[in-house]
Amino acid sequence: MTSEANTSASQPSAPVLVTGSAGFIGYHVSRQLLEAGRAVVGIDNLNPYYDVALKEARIAELEKLDGFTFVKGDLRDADTVNGLFDEHNFRRVIHLAAQPGVRYSIENPQAYIDANVIGFFNVLEACRQTKVDHLVFASSSSVYGMNTKMPFTVHDNVDHPISLYAATKKSNELIAHSYAHLFRLPVTGLRYFTVYGPWGRPDMAPVKFCRAIQNGEPLSLYNHGDMERDFTYVDDIAAGTVAALDHIPSPNLAWNGDDPDPGSSPAPYRVYNIGAGRPVNLRRFLELIEESMGKKTEVKLVPMQPGDVKSTFADVEDLKRDVGYSPGITLEEGIPGFVEWFKNFYGE
Repeated sequence: MTSEANTSASQPSAPVLVTGSAGFIGYHVSRQLLEAGRAVVGIDNLNPYYDVALKEARIAELEKLDGFTFVKGDLRDADTVNGLFDEHNFRRVIHLAAQPGVRYSIENPQAYIDANVIGFFNVLEACRQTKVDHLVFASSSSVYGMNTKMPFTVHDNVDHPISLYAATKKSNELIAHSYAHLFRLPVTGLRYFTVYGPWGRPDMAPVKFCRAIQNGEPLSLYNHGDMERDFTYVDDIAAGTVAALDHIPSPNLAWNGDDPDPGSSPAPYRVYNIGAGRPVNLRRFLELIEESMGKKTEVKLVPMQPGDVKSTFADVEDLKRDVGYSPGITLEEGIPGFVEWFKNFYGE
């Protein structure tokens, strides 16, 4: 066995720390924890990479629920991180804060080193110093880079990233493994695939598509529309993340250094894919958005963008086996709910 479940009876009373709680996934993970009766401390620096008002609106929604405490703070500052851990005695941590975006990493690489490497290190070191029971952190499907064998599996090497964003996420996995090995810190990395749903980021395709349709503007499909993404509804993603938090990894005693498995370790470390496990062509995704929006828009077919990949497809069998992950919300079910939120939030 490479992971062990902790029953609800053994869950600590200390709050769960969710970094990046004002973010898209951070909001939904925090909400699911709170709705399950677990206290949450959320930290976010509310950086202006995209609309801060959207981030503030997410926090306002979380503050309506019992048990939520928000801290505005920057994980790049070690004193801030250490003070937070000293104050709250966290036993479990979900680290989702990061500088997102593949294309922006070409324009502003320093932001990715600062947030995704230094910020992550500060959290990891605080987890070590305070001996937390389990750290779950966000990796990304982008780590698969130049890999073309489908579906993507955590048991294949991922040594050829094609964006700095991907490289920082891969570095997170490597640094986390070293901590798990050296200090026996239980750590789980989750490689998120393309997430969509209510409260989504405005720089991602779903909101961009809705906005173009709403405004009667043309939109661009990269690689001339010949792209597939493993679109996953955010409620499924959040449920899988919370389930992973309650399954602390134990060493894989069958791990063999002569034939090393990248997805597990003799340390208390695991990495998982988390996605729907069913890739969808971008054209089909747009069709479903148009149906829910009630009108079509002009499409421009443009070349592939630097740092992008043609297809993503997650093998999620390990996560299903170990934590009971069950992504059940289809695009046909999820897109109408997302579009309804878009119309309500941004106006008809």
